[in-house]
Amino acid sequence: MSDLTDAEFAAISDYIRSNFGISLGPEKKSLVYSRLSGTLREKGFESFTDYFDYLVKDRSGEAVVRFIDKVTTNHTFFMREENHFDFFRESVLPELEENLGARRDIRLWCAGCSSGEEPYTLQMILHDRFAGRPEKWDTKILATDISTLALEKAAKGVYSADSVKALPEKWRKAYFEPCVGGSIISASIRNDILFRKLNLMDAVFPFKAPMHVIFCRNVMIYFDNPTKDALVQKFWNWLVPGGYLFVGHAESLSRSQAGFRYIIPAVYQKPLT
Repeated sequence: MSDLTDAEFAAISDYIRSNFGISLGPEKKSLVYSRLSGTLREKGFESFTDYFDYLVKDRSGEAVVRFIDKVTTNHTFFMREENHFDFFRESVLPELEENLGARRDIRLWCAGCSSGEEPYTLQMILHDRFAGRPEKWDTKILATDISTLALEKAAKGVYSADSVKALPEKWRKAYFEPCVGGSIISASIRNDILFRKLNLMDAVFPFKAPMHVIFCRNVMIYFDNPTKDALVQKFWNWLVPGGYLFVGHAESLSRSQAGFRYIIPAVYQKPLT
């Protein structure tokens, strides 16, 4: 198998940027080589050009799925950027509860949910507040990602003992059960999350109603500015007036971007008017 040439890397980079919005700088060349070389050996390709031809011509969808699973980075952990969860619990939820009244339908989307720690954390917060009430609240969370492998892991809800140490003890006792490989999220939490595959580059999102809250944290750091700006506009379009957008602390929106109002670091609100 030959090395990854600059021209081959450029072709792969252009493909992933145009189709999935992910921008790979020259420093990522060795990473792309290491993550894809196993696929080349497995398929018997002599060069990355042969592999790329196979990728773009495949109509089964299998090649693209494996490609995305190889080159995307799905790194997250429980309680990442914990102050966001505190703000969601202490400020956003009371506001939603007051404003929604008898409708009792909280629509929350985790865009780029990776292996599931973020939506599960949010669902535990929702259960703490609403479970057991005589009035029924719909608090199901939509959690999407482009990686099939990440979604499969998230749906299983199995995490190592080390990964759940950061969670409050009351959560570990109430919402986890021991299993082979560590601990599994209880069915009451898993059943209230809808894991779906979604490409944030899609022109149209298949939603029936706008969201009250969108979490898209540490995803846009991989996008170039035009892609990021277009995605922020989509989030604006899919938020109700007064809805909240949470991004990663390494990310930010310009003051004029899509009209969002800065609330606290990495949290923005669509104005009511």
